[in-house]
Amino acid sequence: MNSGNPTLGSNTFRDVSLAQGPPMTFAGTTSKTFFLLCLVILGTVLTWRSGPVSQVLMVGGAIGGFILAMVTAFKKEWAPITAPIYAFLQGLFLGGISAIYNARTNGIVLQAVMLTFGVMAAMLFLYQSRVIRVTPGFVKGIAAATLGIALFYIASLVLSFFGIPALTQIINSSSTLGIGLSIFIVCIAALNLVLDFAMIEVGVANRGPKYMEWYCAFALMVTLIWLYLEILRLLAKVSRR
Repeated sequence: MNSGNPTLGSNTFRDVSLAQGPPMTFAGTTSKTFFLLCLVILGTVLTWRSGPVSQVLMVGGAIGGFILAMVTAFKKEWAPITAPIYAFLQGLFLGGISAIYNARTNGIVLQAVMLTFGVMAAMLFLYQSRVIRVTPGFVKGIAAATLGIALFYIASLVLSFFGIPALTQIINSSSTLGIGLSIFIVCIAALNLVLDFAMIEVGVANRGPKYMEWYCAFALMVTLIWLYLEILRLLAKVSRR
């Protein structure tokens, strides 16, 4: 099974040894996800209230978070240390970007937060009740769509460096096309949560080592943060209409 989330894929549990001690559990992964979420919130509040230095913290959090994400993806056994640092750094980034959006549209951040958790709860319910079945075709479709979105974002960034803002304008546009694109990306991000839940279930069934609880919690945070940012962008577009 492949997850569209690059931190969770077919080799996620193939490349780790079976647990020598207590194996990973759903309860353990849930508690660690909650802990990482608290660190994200802590970092967010710190940047939100930092005033003049918020831009520095935001950029530092974005760069540091990206580096830690790459390290964690390749060194899963380091997740108990790297995942909490990643969560805090991403919180610094989210605090800065959220403050910018909220300055433009007051109250938009609270709406985005509520919608993000609402979507996560809905996806968890749909997965647990098997309303959404994680079939091989479903997995391949979501993985392909996620890769396509990533390539689209990379292409827009590269083209902007050469003074060609066409794709960037589409991404940020409040036109029907721009809003439709955001809705599509939000849907793909939400469905990635379902794939992540499925991969965690595979890990528990395979008696993955305890540190994989931290790794899976980290992977969920990657998807959750992506979902929040896309919802925030979508709400900003709608507010400009």
